[in-house]
Amino acid sequence: MTMEFTERVGRVEPSATLAISNLASELEADGVDVVDLSVGEPDFPTPENVVEAAKDALDAGHTGYTPSNGIPELKEAIVEKLDADGLDYGTDELIVTPGAKQALYETFQTLIDDGDEVVLLDPAWVSYEAMAKLAGGSLSRVDLSETDFQLEPALDELAETVSDDTELLVINSPSNPSGAVFTDAALEGVRDLAVDHDITVISDEIYDAITYDTAQTSLGSLDGMGDRTVTINGFSKAYSMTGWRLGYLAAPKPLIEQAGKLHSHSVSCAVNFVQHAGIEALRNTEETVAEMRDAFNGRRDMLVDLFAEHGIDVPVPDGAFYMMLPVGDDDQAWCEGAIEEAHVATVPGSAFGTPGYARLSYAASEERLREGVERLADAGYL
Repeated sequence: MTMEFTERVGRVEPSATLAISNLASELEADGVDVVDLSVGEPDFPTPENVVEAAKDALDAGHTGYTPSNGIPELKEAIVEKLDADGLDYGTDELIVTPGAKQALYETFQTLIDDGDEVVLLDPAWVSYEAMAKLAGGSLSRVDLSETDFQLEPALDELAETVSDDTELLVINSPSNPSGAVFTDAALEGVRDLAVDHDITVISDEIYDAITYDTAQTSLGSLDGMGDRTVTINGFSKAYSMTGWRLGYLAAPKPLIEQAGKLHSHSVSCAVNFVQHAGIEALRNTEETVAEMRDAFNGRRDMLVDLFAEHGIDVPVPDGAFYMMLPVGDDDQAWCEGAIEEAHVATVPGSAFGTPGYARLSYAASEERLREGVERLADAGYL
């Protein structure tokens, strides 16, 4: 029997970040000590009180289906969080999903038809392109690599790229992979373009709790953006809950009604007891999150100094836990050599639409980060 696969699935490539992680795992299985700086996963445990809340929920029998869009208590806690961010959403304007990635996927599937234009800001998280292509969208891209990954200096280029034919613009601040936090002026520029051209904007704010020198503004809080913004967030990064798979999208009710159909016919609902743990994460982890953020801040500063000692000027990230290391024209070959010869795993910038860089995750201990830089230097990669 010969299976025939859809044209749709043929449009996309496997995740580059997971491919590097898999290679690192294979080397480790062979006994090689790999400094893995490729994966966007906090190296901190899930807060103990969140774990206990999940156990309590299990003991209380919260193991069945929930309302498809999420349990009321969690939706109320999410509304409280969004309100603190200046966002005016009701509980009927939310869908709780198994991870923020699912929230994004449902949004793309709900908004994009064949041929619709989706605009991405490069470097862009690898799955945006795949999700746009799976929905049939056509991609236009704006390169931020010449502006230290900041959007404000590139607003003119963005204005030249979007038009009345643009269906969707994706904003990710703080950014994966660059760690850039877009200025209020940049977001106001996005607002003006979105209003002028009647564009819906996804604001992916999964790293909003991890900022350093500048605060992150939620795009939907700006005048004129409440009814044209889909706010995406989740629990993986801020609360070190990657494997728990819990996220959400907040959007105007008409979009929620349509996306809810896709949600109910695909994943049904997020895991019951995990949703109860999410309530605890939102309401009672401020101190733990602050400690994790401070640790990331210290690691960022240390890496910037270490690379400076080797004569490398790295754009300083303002948020998340990534930085983009300039590595020359062939970033794919650099990353392959780095893992094979120095046993340091990174991700090629070309996977994010920005060749010439490697993305490093500093979700690793200071000791391992120092060792990673030393290995790269010793192997001639710095």
